[in-house]
Amino acid sequence: MKVSVLGLGIIGSAWARNLIDDHCDVRTWNRTPKDFPGFCTSVSEAVRDAQFIIVVVSDPEAVQSVVDQMVPALTAGQVVIQSSTVSSDWSRRYAEQVTRMGAQFLEAPFTGSKPAAEARKTVFYLGGAQPVIDKARPLLERLSSHRLTIGEIGSASSLKLAMNLNIAGVAQSLCESLTLARAAGISDETYFDALHINAGRSGASDLKEPKLKTNDFSPQFSVKHMAKDLRLVRETASGLGLDLGVANKLSEIYRTAMESGLGEDDFIGLVRLLGQNDRR
Repeated sequence: MKVSVLGLGIIGSAWARNLIDDHCDVRTWNRTPKDFPGFCTSVSEAVRDAQFIIVVVSDPEAVQSVVDQMVPALTAGQVVIQSSTVSSDWSRRYAEQVTRMGAQFLEAPFTGSKPAAEARKTVFYLGGAQPVIDKARPLLERLSSHRLTIGEIGSASSLKLAMNLNIAGVAQSLCESLTLARAAGISDETYFDALHINAGRSGASDLKEPKLKTNDFSPQFSVKHMAKDLRLVRETASGLGLDLGVANKLSEIYRTAMESGLGEDDFIGLVRLLGQNDRR
């Protein structure tokens, strides 16, 4: 299986390493050159003769740059798997460029941060034609625990944004709840013991519990990326005629975090904006 991975951030690097471990023929590319197996100096070199091309970069504009560089090198039969978090409008734009060259396009945003990617427990949301999904399935199965078929191109991106809005809201509630308990003199151990048997427990709280207890804000999913996703949520909501109060408030909080220099930290690090929390 010949695979190109374009984007060697936290997730792309993990996926590429897993595919290399599976003895796939992997070529990689990153905007900033990296010492990484199969690294190519250009997008066109990386995608040449690849059966599958995975794009996982930071934002819609970065994807557009990659697609623009990729398109002249595409040939019929190649499958471009776009896994960056973008909006439905952007996704349809990329699909049109790719399919114009005779290649196939699959929208495949995902949920699951660094630990999930490393453990092959990513969950993919798939948008596109069923034959293309079926063609990509043997590759995606190597990287994920679940693959959900959502609908036509654009639908998976909208669902991904909806899921990230939910996660951002849950995480912010967790930070504020923990801050209240700490200010009242309740230990973190007692707080999380109570949360474990409370209806408010979540996958997000389980994942972030050790980071909150130890003030470990190394990124599994960074503030800057969640801030970008919330911007896309608001743009999508506006296009649908929606005014989402929680999304608007969260965007303000994330803007403050970015202005406070927290952009590269894990998004659970927003707890530091609340006071009573910096125990390092």
